[in-house]
This record gives sequence, C-alpha cells and structure tokens, in this order.
Amino acid sequence: MIGLDEHNRQILEGVNDAAQYRFHSVLAYEEIYGPQISFNGALQAAQRVLDSFDGPIDAIIGFWDFPVSAMVPLLRRRYGLPAASLEELIKCEHKYWSRLIQREVLDEYPPFGLVDPAHDQNPPQHLRYPLWIKPVKSFSSVLAFGVADQDAFRQALGTIREGIGRIGEPFDALLEHLQLPPEIAAVGGQMCLAEEAIAGRQLTVEGYRYDGEVVLYGVIDSVRYDNSPSFLRFQYPSTLPEQVIARLEDISTRLVTAIGLDTMTFNIEYFWDPGTDAITLLEINPRHSQSHAELFADVDGMSNHEVMLRLALGRDPDFPHRKGRYPMAAKCFVRRFTDGYVRRHPTGEEIQAIERIVPGVTIDLIAHTGDVLSEQPHRDSYSYHVASVYIGAADETDLAAKFDQVAAALVYEIDDVTPEM
Repeated sequence: MIGLDEHNRQILEGVNDAAQYRFHSVLAYEEIYGPQISFNGALQAAQRVLDSFDGPIDAIIGFWDFPVSAMVPLLRRRYGLPAASLEELIKCEHKYWSRLIQREVLDEYPPFGLVDPAHDQNPPQHLRYPLWIKPVKSFSSVLAFGVADQDAFRQALGTIREGIGRIGEPFDALLEHLQLPPEIAAVGGQMCLAEEAIAGRQLTVEGYRYDGEVVLYGVIDSVRYDNSPSFLRFQYPSTLPEQVIARLEDISTRLVTAIGLDTMTFNIEYFWDPGTDAITLLEINPRHSQSHAELFADVDGMSNHEVMLRLALGRDPDFPHRKGRYPMAAKCFVRRFTDGYVRRHPTGEEIQAIERIVPGVTIDLIAHTGDVLSEQPHRDSYSYHVASVYIGAADETDLAAKFDQVAAALVYEIDDVTPEM
C-alpha cells in the first residue's frame, strides 16, 4: 500500500476475509506529501522499498491523489502485475484534457478555457463571471478559487502563481513518462483552467470497471457549510430523486467507457440544480474516495477499499447492496474558518471515551498540538480542517444529533493567529 496511514490500515484490516491478506506500507504519507513533492523521487524511493522486500508481491494498491495515483500503475508494471493504462489515468487527472474528452461525448459540462498564470490577467473572452480558477492539476481544492469579478480573478491568479509549482512541477515530471497529444504537451502541468461556476447540489458517483463492464455502486451527497464552499459532510446514500440518479448513471457510464479505466475504481463529481433539473459534471477521478470507505462499509457491508483490493488481485468486487449495520452514514468535517495555533488536541483516552458513548462513531484528528492551521499542506482555500467524524446513523436526524454531540465533546484549544500584512 503506497502511503498507508493508521486510520486506513484499520479499515483495510477490517475487510471481509481479512485473514488472507498482509498489508505492508510503502512510504509513509508524510514521505510523499511533504513541503516539496518529487514524483520521480517518490517513485524511486518506492522502488527501493519494493526491491528489498523478501516476500511475494501479489498486489500494489493506493487511493491517494497524485503522485500516488500515478505511481501505482508504473509500479505494478515494474513488478509484473496487471496495470491500468497510465494515459487513461492522466486523461482524468489533467483537468483540461479531461474536459476535452468530456466535450466529445457529453453535453453536461460547464464552459471552460485555459489560463496561463505566468502571463494572463484576464479569463478567456467567452467566459462569464462568476468563475472558478484552478490549476490543471491540483487536489483537495488546493489553489482553487471562486471569483466574482476581475479584481478577484487577478488576486487569485497571484496566489496560484506563487504556489502552482508544488504540484505542477512533479506533474510535469509525470507527463514525461507519456507520449502526449500535441495540444496537451503544449499545455503541460502548470497552466490553469477557468470555468463558469456551477449551481446546485454537489454529489459524487462511485464505481469501477471490471472485465469491460462499468459498475456504479453508490451516489454520495456532498453537503456544504452555510455560506461557504467548504464541505460539512459527505452523506450516503444520496437523497436525490431516482430519476436524477438514473441520469447520473447514464452520463457516468458513457464517460468511463470513452476513457477506458478497466480494472480501476473511479469517482465522478457532479452538481444537480433542482430549479432547472440540470446536471453538470465537475470532475472525474481515477480512484475511489478514501473519505467514503467507512460510509460504504456502514451502509452496504463493504468498504470501497475492498473494491480496490479485489480489483488489484484480479477478482470481481461483487459489491453488496444495503447489507451494512446502518441505513445512513456520513463523514463530517469539524472546521475552523480563521487561522489558529493548536495549543491542545483531544487525547487518545478522550477520543476513545467519545467513541464508546456515541455508537457508530469513529474520530480522526487532523490538527494536532503545535500545528498552525494555515500551514496544513492539503486544505481548501476557505477553511481549516480540524477533525473528521465518521458516523453510522438511523436517519438524518440521528446523524445530526451524533455529530453535534461529538463536536461539542472534542476538546481543542486553539489560539487565534493574526494574518501578516
């Protein structure tokens, strides 16, 4: 497992038939996602670990975004394991290339255009505010900004210009492993994509492709904080109307078929506008979302980690339906909207006590004593992620009550940090 951390180790070791597996970590998360990211450096370090392993390697897995997502197929090929196409993966991860493919097979995408952060001051003329501006490769909404006018656009470009190299440079190193179409080679990994803003409810479709068949096994609602683009929770199953879900399944199947992605998990993010009934595709990711693992386990009886694992071993995932312990589940985000210095985080004993008192709850701390929230490496542009709370519940009322109880019991002490002028 590339980038195995303790929280996800517990999920993997709890899969069905767990006794037949032995999980080994290849590089810690912190070794891959440090202040500087080196694609070739991380790839070579992983190769050294695998070369020195004295047992059989039956599968190599990973669910983190770039660079892990791209390391997995390259490492599988090196060690003689079945591997998905690296080019198909990049057709999803390069946001501009992905939009070009979507334009060929779908109508459900927003108007978009390229922006060069090194030289451009204005968005493409055919686009209208409000817009989103983001690098062609980023993750966790890093350096993604919603802008309503020219001043905000230029301010966002300035921030992007300062930080785009952290992901853009290693992404360029990855692109060197491919024979790219001329129009994508000319763009590279350090350009930006501008898109007209999308309205409505955000949601995610998860699935996989096995033996040529596209299988969609879940739709998750992405609920945001009031008056903020930051997520409050991911909730499963979706509360969308059945006819909307059917349309999402059709769009998703057509897109995945056009790209390929055989023997791979994927997730596709959309918006649905209840007022106009319009569906708009936000992005496709060539991996499942580790944030949803416990949601599927709670509701369906199998985590999406196990889907990935079975595919990596050449097996049919055979995903179950509604065989879990709870009718509903969610990953909830405890956030702070101003910067702060963490003087104290909840102790392990306090976490265990909360998890005993509130059934169906697992807590994962993100911010720890000594952290400055603004220095978190993978945060969105609008808030600071303090803790994640995974909840199995009877219904939405039960879910909200459990989250409120846990959030009130989490004893953090965080001092305000005044922004530098």
